[in-house]
Amino acid sequence: MSANIQKNNQQLLKPQDYNTQFSPTWCPGCGNFGIQAALKQALFALNLEPHNILMVWGIGCSGNTGNFYNVYGIHGLHGRALPVASAAKLVNPKLTVIAEGGDGDGYGIGLGHFIHTSRRNIDITYIVHNNLIYGLTAGQASPTSEKNFKSKSTPCGVIERPINPLALALSAEATFVARGFAGDITHLKDLIIAGIRHRGFALIDILQPCVTFNKQNTGEFFREKVYRLDEVNCYDIMDKEMAWHYANEWGPKIPIGIFYKEKRLTYADELPQVAGVDLTAPPEAVDVSKSLEEFR
Repeated sequence: MSANIQKNNQQLLKPQDYNTQFSPTWCPGCGNFGIQAALKQALFALNLEPHNILMVWGIGCSGNTGNFYNVYGIHGLHGRALPVASAAKLVNPKLTVIAEGGDGDGYGIGLGHFIHTSRRNIDITYIVHNNLIYGLTAGQASPTSEKNFKSKSTPCGVIERPINPLALALSAEATFVARGFAGDITHLKDLIIAGIRHRGFALIDILQPCVTFNKQNTGEFFREKVYRLDEVNCYDIMDKEMAWHYANEWGPKIPIGIFYKEKRLTYADELPQVAGVDLTAPPEAVDVSKSLEEFR
């Protein structure tokens, strides 16, 4: 999925090289516009050529992004972006692999994949559009909806306590855990750059206002509450206990930034079958006649 992917290496990369002929179809004011702007700025800042990028999407409003990036892409099944992205990275480690999904996609039906990809430390970046609601299917409560939140599926209010994706990632041994805000594009761009540069599994959970169905967690709601962790005195992104403390802060103040970062071997580093092996190269001729003799 891409138009004009192959580029002359002698040409200079331009921001518009990541664009397609299609325009976004999100609701006016949707937080997805901020995420798209930050991601494209990050790709350009990293000087990543479109034909060296693979993006994988699940289902949801975030999945519509598949039409708007001039890169290789796979629009997968609901909640299945991570296993597809993991397989692609293992087969072709030269690719920059980015998975995108929503809170319903990644923390609902895809929650098992999220936990296991975190602990395996697959070298991919996972960008989650977290609007605390199911947007594409018209406003049902999602796994991250706040307790007592009223929606089409919970007219009397949500009974369950919401999932905490940052705490889950930390407990599942993710090596890069961050949160951004779609209304702060410059800060979000820097988080995405850091996540892509990180060697290992990088979660970037993004507070993404849904202007149509979530009238509670609005852009104004987040602007009044968010603050940057890099402005916290003596914050140490390598201190997991400190990361855990701030990951559980949600109320009058909501922290954004890099919560935790750890240097650790990736899944591929410890998998001898793929470590240092180019699985995209044409296979060598192999004589299988002896093996076939066993089945005669």
